[in-house]
Amino acid sequence: IQHEVSDGIIAPGYEDEALEILKSKKKGNYNIIKIDPSYKPEPIERKQVYGVTFEQGRNEFVINEELLGNVVTENKEISQQAKIDLIIALITLKYTQSNSVCYAKGGQAIGIGAGQQSRIHCTRLAGSKADNWWLRQSPQVLGLQFVDGIGRADRDNSIDLYIGEDYMDVLADGAWEKIFKVKPEVFTREEKRAWLDQLEDVALGSDAFFPFGDNIERAHKSGVKYVAEPGGSIRDDNVIETCNKYGMAMAFTGIRLFH
Repeated sequence: IQHEVSDGIIAPGYEDEALEILKSKKKGNYNIIKIDPSYKPEPIERKQVYGVTFEQGRNEFVINEELLGNVVTENKEISQQAKIDLIIALITLKYTQSNSVCYAKGGQAIGIGAGQQSRIHCTRLAGSKADNWWLRQSPQVLGLQFVDGIGRADRDNSIDLYIGEDYMDVLADGAWEKIFKVKPEVFTREEKRAWLDQLEDVALGSDAFFPFGDNIERAHKSGVKYVAEPGGSIRDDNVIETCNKYGMAMAFTGIRLFH
């Protein structure tokens, strides 16, 4: 996390070398907290809202491979890496505000769509983030030549604009000279689609069931091959059918992860 944006870290302990690196973040103002590893939180969580106290049991549900045993699609094959990615997606959803879905690949979450009122909206939102993650690895982006001394935030913002619909904000005369040594070619819609079509073996988790197959249609555009969701929709057959259409493997976990 040396080069990632964050405000602080909480961990049971730190090696001296790691501590020196962390102390240098945010010009020495990075929050570094040591936590008691033996601490046990209360089994009942309480929250007050306008004088009313809500209580619920703490979510200590363990997410592991056993949740992925009920594969309901024609394709039953879920690779070991895909299982890891699905578990990462489900753990992310356990702590992410609902409604939420999570795309994961290669051991990391690459797109999270949280707090949306519609599941298709969070599938689209998370899918667009996953697309951006992949577009940032395209030859067009990796070949960008930035001016010397440009800050990381400015560079990242410029990449986001370059791969988005507002690319002229960074390619217009008078603008690109402040960012790039050489004016980049436009990253066309066709080129982006061709690169996105190379994204594959993505895992997708959902904190509740998919009510329609349109979520799977959108997920397919971002390379999803593996899906984990609770199941239980009256349209499960439609969702399974859509997965079968694209050769996806989908597991019903039977567990809702609403937060």
